[in-house]
Amino acid sequence: MSLLPTVAAAETAAAPAADPAQASQAPAPDEGGVTITVLGKKAVHATKVPIGRPLIDDLPAGANPMAAIAISPGVNFQSTDPQGISTWSNQIFIHGFDQRAVGMTLDEMPLGEMTYRNYNGLSPMQALTSENVAGVDMFQSAGAESVAATNNLGGALAYTSVDPSHQMGASVTQGFGSYSNFHTFVRLESGDLNDTGTRFYVSYMRNTQDKWKGYGGSFYQQVNAKLVQPIGSDSSLTAYFNWSDLHELVYQDMSPDILNTLGKNVDYYYDGKASGYIAGYNAAQGSYPAGFSNLQDPLDASYYDGASNQSDLMGYLKADIAVTDRLRWVTTAYGHGEESQTTWTSPYFGSPNGSPLSELVKEPSIRRFGVVSRITYDVARNHIGLGVWYENNYYRSPMNAYSLPTVVDGVIQGGVLNPLDQFTNPFAQIFNQTYKTNTFTAFVQDDYKPFNNLTLHFGFKSILSTTSVGDGYLNTSYYGNIGNITSGVSLTTAKAFLPHIGIDWTFAHHHELFVDISENARTYAQSGFKLSSSPFAVTQAAFDQMKGSIKPETDWTYAIGYRYGDKVLDASLYAYRTNFSNRLQQITSGSAINPVSTVANVGGVTMNGVEALLTVRPVTGLSVTNSISYNHGVYDNDIVDSNGVHPIKGKQIVNYPRLMYKARVGYDIKRVSFYVDENYTGWRNYDYQGEYRVPGYWMTNIGIQWHVHKPSDGENLAHAIKGLTLSFNLNNVTNKTYIATMGETGNPMNGASAYTYQSMILGMPRSAFGTIKADF
Repeated sequence: MSLLPTVAAAETAAAPAADPAQASQAPAPDEGGVTITVLGKKAVHATKVPIGRPLIDDLPAGANPMAAIAISPGVNFQSTDPQGISTWSNQIFIHGFDQRAVGMTLDEMPLGEMTYRNYNGLSPMQALTSENVAGVDMFQSAGAESVAATNNLGGALAYTSVDPSHQMGASVTQGFGSYSNFHTFVRLESGDLNDTGTRFYVSYMRNTQDKWKGYGGSFYQQVNAKLVQPIGSDSSLTAYFNWSDLHELVYQDMSPDILNTLGKNVDYYYDGKASGYIAGYNAAQGSYPAGFSNLQDPLDASYYDGASNQSDLMGYLKADIAVTDRLRWVTTAYGHGEESQTTWTSPYFGSPNGSPLSELVKEPSIRRFGVVSRITYDVARNHIGLGVWYENNYYRSPMNAYSLPTVVDGVIQGGVLNPLDQFTNPFAQIFNQTYKTNTFTAFVQDDYKPFNNLTLHFGFKSILSTTSVGDGYLNTSYYGNIGNITSGVSLTTAKAFLPHIGIDWTFAHHHELFVDISENARTYAQSGFKLSSSPFAVTQAAFDQMKGSIKPETDWTYAIGYRYGDKVLDASLYAYRTNFSNRLQQITSGSAINPVSTVANVGGVTMNGVEALLTVRPVTGLSVTNSISYNHGVYDNDIVDSNGVHPIKGKQIVNYPRLMYKARVGYDIKRVSFYVDENYTGWRNYDYQGEYRVPGYWMTNIGIQWHVHKPSDGENLAHAIKGLTLSFNLNNVTNKTYIATMGETGNPMNGASAYTYQSMILGMPRSAFGTIKADF
């Protein structure tokens, strides 16, 4: 099957013109295997699926836990590298909603909206080192009302960090792999320091990897620290600290035209030497490398460089107090600061020294603090919960231009730029805005058990969030006379009653039936100028024109599910319907580099989906899992813009496959564990009108672990090592060439524009990883 997007069957084939409070902890070792992701037997709410530590341990060292979450039906995770560190290419979907509509928390602390250049949080990978993840609870439907998020239209992911050990010790992991990958992790445990059980750990992680095409790679380091101070027998104070520092050279976005004409290995010109800069310099003047002139848009096919630098500091202080044996009060105060620079070299905006190139650097920053507090009370047959969340967020989104050197007679008049350096002294500011957001949410819920095998859930959530934007600036020499950027305005999201109703019935031994109905809302997004569907990221004139029709995005989700589980067989069936309303979309016209943009309410989406899963354990140690999911998600309305009417009504939503199939075979024999994953991702629409499709593909991954010495063996190995495990992973076994991430720069409206639209990133080729893990 071809790698490239194909024209839908109906079209021509001609080339177009140009209760996170109860998040699951790591299960016992004998609970490993895929059944953890399937049954959700530990779930408080029936739509909560816990992902345990054993599944994360199956991944290559330092890999993003979202790859383990993606084993679940209906979840699609994409990245250009198997570790999932690449922030530009990471993309996760749950039941048709991407990460922008999935709430994320760590130990109940909100992580905001997971986007590139996040405006109100940070990625879970940058909040917690992979080895320190105890587990992740995936909340399906519209997510639990207790989750501290205002974007969880499509569910939520609640991460839990490991607690410090009661015993002094250390854990060391050394990973290595393809493309010069090295991953080092060290965690030092204090053990109990006194009779009260005071204990802490400190960990350091360092990860490097070269790009599999192009030049350069990524460097990532992170420090986590956690301290627990028990109070009495059932209360505690917890402090957590995180520092993350990420530097990466990203991959060039691809288009069907580039893939057809030049192949898959096209990337930035940057090669760390003068030759790369000169190639980019010449291209800006119309002198392209061989083959580029055959492209419809050779100037944009490749730029000199693209990079990301991001540093985060965050932490929390949590008090978990058992007021009585029935009443518990948990309060978390947190803070987070971020500085980042994301770059690309523009051939459209020259430097003052005469160079046709300049380095455009987006430099957003975040300063936020907040408090999450909840109370739970058990009375009679009721488990009552209520809580509040308040956050103040200050977000700046400037973009600046920095000078690049000229080239005279083939010689660079200055040093070669390193895009991973810190940029200083810009010659121009391109745009800037300052956002100030105050968010308040509250929830009330009750799990009522009229009978021991029946739970009725009633609850609702309230949202009040106001964003004010000011200090707006647009550079007219860059944009032309298009007016001012939105400034001095505000929008408020106010939803007093977002209900959540659930029924969970266990019957006839091993059988479970559940129903879940919920409504949720998403507050308005924020970003730099024209970088998202934020209603603020447009000109003042465009904002004034659309503000009367802009409403917060909302959805209703109706779900019904069935589960069966015993020692030999696990089975589940889950069906859902989602009515997504007031979908906000960026509407653009003009050139791709400097489009005329506005944001419009383009109507709704209706999604009907079903997924089924079966796990069989015919003999001790062997488990075989198969799952299939189907999502019929279509747009409810056509889109009208300056180019006319775009007939997208009834078309499948972009970027998410209608069909996915997943199979996993796992076998544990004595000290060896082995698994094989075989996954099929169906075709995906590239443009809104469904005229270009990215074909489906099969992916095979394998892994093996040899537990040389287990803690349960008794006497330590070499008198010091409590546990020693060697593991090997081979991803993309068949070396499949496929399109992984789609829509990272948005999606084209129709097939006519899809051919040259650069919004695809290829997945990593076959790659091998080895890991040595030792516990002391």
